[in-house]
Amino acid sequence: MKVAHGYFMFPKLEGEIKPRMMFRGKEVLTWSLNNYLGLANHPEVRKVDAEAAAEWGMAYPMGARMMSGQTKYHEELENKLATFVGKEAGYLLNYGYQGMVSIIDSLIDRKDVVVYDSDSHACILDGLRMHMGKRFVYPHNDIENLEKQLQRASKLVKETGGGILVITEGVFGMVGDLGRLDEIVKLKSTFNFRLLVDDAHGFGTMGKTGAGTGEHFGVQDQIDVYFSTFAKSMAGIGAFVASDRDVIDYLTYNMRSQIFAKSLPMPMVIGGLKRLELLQSKPELREQLWKVVNALQKGLKEKGFNVGKAESPVTPVILSGTVAEATNIVHDLRRNYNLFCSIVVYPVIPKGMILLRLIPTAAHSLSDVEYTIKAFTEVAANLKAGKYNTEEIPSVGAEK
Repeated sequence: MKVAHGYFMFPKLEGEIKPRMMFRGKEVLTWSLNNYLGLANHPEVRKVDAEAAAEWGMAYPMGARMMSGQTKYHEELENKLATFVGKEAGYLLNYGYQGMVSIIDSLIDRKDVVVYDSDSHACILDGLRMHMGKRFVYPHNDIENLEKQLQRASKLVKETGGGILVITEGVFGMVGDLGRLDEIVKLKSTFNFRLLVDDAHGFGTMGKTGAGTGEHFGVQDQIDVYFSTFAKSMAGIGAFVASDRDVIDYLTYNMRSQIFAKSLPMPMVIGGLKRLELLQSKPELREQLWKVVNALQKGLKEKGFNVGKAESPVTPVILSGTVAEATNIVHDLRRNYNLFCSIVVYPVIPKGMILLRLIPTAAHSLSDVEYTIKAFTEVAANLKAGKYNTEEIPSVGAEK
């Protein structure tokens, strides 16, 4: 199969971050940015980012937190984040992916047993590759099987003298369903384990105040270690982990990715404080997000589309077809409908399945939703008629 470089892989979206951006010289309606609350281009955020960069530059502070990279602003942001998610203490991380790998590496040793959801993000899986002890996986959201794995783990830690760490996600970012946190914490009455939740897509979007998926289920206090990134609702770079103070103190002195890495640059920290302020003080942003989410998911279902078990803003549209058909669909959407969304095919998902992933944001409008549903309806009819059933990808011309 021929693939046009730059059109399907590593595409270049240009212009200001908003629902309509430029792609190959044309304006496209974009559903591929995790800018849930529309903060990336919010005027107050842009102003604070620019002012912080002008005042501090991108270098300050120079050094790791432990050596010379500590500031009162870093402490202020992590304390406010911890309070918001209902934990005693928090710690800023340079990057979400790297941070999760290091959290797992720091929390467990060879005597401990990890039990984790099969659909866990790649950063969790990479963290587990560093674990020298046992790990058991349970099928996605299969609580009955989780209980069986906890029985196995409990027997094992009696021999090793270690502990059990259960890892799951708040919102699963590929298909938009929620980790069954309410059912998982109920197992604490039978089994002795700590729960680590990656809530990258849940922070800012889920719960009454946006404090995350734990708040949504009313079990935030039962999450032992809470993690989220700034790359989604906070529209920035960095991440944080929150827990009991003794756990955070331990992580502070044991997370190698933070001890031996430069501190988060000041504009990211000052900008993070503004983003958190807006997230907390402007519930209308989250309300607008869910207005768009509900309209999109309801409209797609009414047209007969399969959106799986989506319970969050992440909206998968699941179709049947080959990789070649999937590629041609995306080509048609981008070139002829001026609509940009992400595509997922085998081997990430089973053969014969096509997943088009839509990320609604507070910056989208209901007219954006209406146009997208119309476009998808036409594309689905083309797929059914066999229009995309070819191994040859039409020429897309030179990159502009």
